Amino acid sequence: MRIDFGRTAADYARYRLGFPDSFFDRLFVAGLLKPGSRVLDLGTGTGNVARGFAKRGCIVTGLDKSFPLLEQAKRLDREADVQIEYVLASAEQTGLAPQTFDGVTAGQCWHWFDRPKAAAESRRLLAAGGSLILAHISRLPLRGGVVEATEMLIREHNPTWYEGVIMRRGVNRDVGVQLEWFGDLYDADFRDIESFTFDIFVPYSHEAWLGRIRASSGVAASLSPDRVQRFNGALKQLLVTRFPAEPLRIPHRIFALIGKSP
Repeated sequence: MRIDFGRTAADYARYRLGFPDSFFDRLFVAGLLKPGSRVLDLGTGTGNVARGFAKRGCIVTGLDKSFPLLEQAKRLDREADVQIEYVLASAEQTGLAPQTFDGVTAGQCWHWFDRPKAAAESRRLLAAGGSLILAHISRLPLRGGVVEATEMLIREHNPTWYEGVIMRRGVNRDVGVQLEWFGDLYDADFRDIESFTFDIFVPYSHEAWLGRIRASSGVAASLSPDRVQRFNGALKQLLVTRFPAEPLRIPHRIFALIGKSP
């Protein structure tokens, strides 16, 4: 299954959840980054993570291989009045100078990379003592909840989504913790490895939930437009029938894994 988030760039920019302020606060309180830190955000997409650091005074470069997503990122930067430099390249081969950054981040994207190559490239780019910060937001498919019902519907409309993407990429949908990523950091000789998790509930209107799910790998990033339309109609009916109250309260788990460059 070919995944292209550029096909859903507009929904991605409008509806995809960014990391909450509490995520950035934890990194700054821990001293991993500070105002003036040089940060490279891999797989930046529409720049959600990059803008979070830029708003806190970091000097930020965002990198992605999708031109449509970077165009959306630049538009959102103008609206937020922040300055971010963008590079069109892959996380495995950035073309950037070595030991240039105090922090390399990857939010909601590490599972899409060739992880050993991306880890080695991150080591090359980090200054001594710099931090690689991998982060993920997982919708929690609690029993009987809207997330579980939605993901079952995606699997009905796109049977290869779960087996072809989730299972092969080390994303544990049940607990929201990416255990295989620890090995990526150990294998690349990162030091002082640590992690944290915390849970949040995010409110979504029906319209926003429809947009958020369209902007996912199993829907508009991989299905044809007519199949996306059929899925969207089915999800809309499911919400009206089984989850009519608005806003929906969607449980998410924030997971972060951090390693230091020697």
